[in-house]
Amino acid sequence: MLDEQRPGRDLRGFVLPELGQLLETGDPWEPYRVLDPFGRPVEPAVLYLKELMARDSSPLTPRSYGMDLLRWFRFLWVLGIEWDRATREEARDFMLWMKGADKPVRVHWRHRGRAGVSP
Repeated sequence: MLDEQRPGRDLRGFVLPELGQLLETGDPWEPYRVLDPFGRPVEPAVLYLKELMARDSSPLTPRSYGMDLLRWFRFLWVLGIEWDRATREEARDFMLWMKGADKPVRVHWRHRGRAGVSP
């Protein structure tokens, strides 16, 4: 039986801002760390990625999962929701947004800061 649900948010024009970052640490025990918009480690993500490192997986798996976690946390930060207060509705809205969202177009790092250069 489904819990009573809210109708959801209108996310058709929603653009996820680039808050926080996935930091490559160079540490083989913790190669990636998810940071919040203030540069602080996001502890639930740090713990999850450490658990992931203990498994037998590709070295690129923590980066991939870290990017996914960063995207989820960015979504929650914009909505003003703490990660441990997120509900099924937030997860549903996030997944619906992901299905309709365009892949972000970022300026190549060599061209950042240059005026008049298109990607």
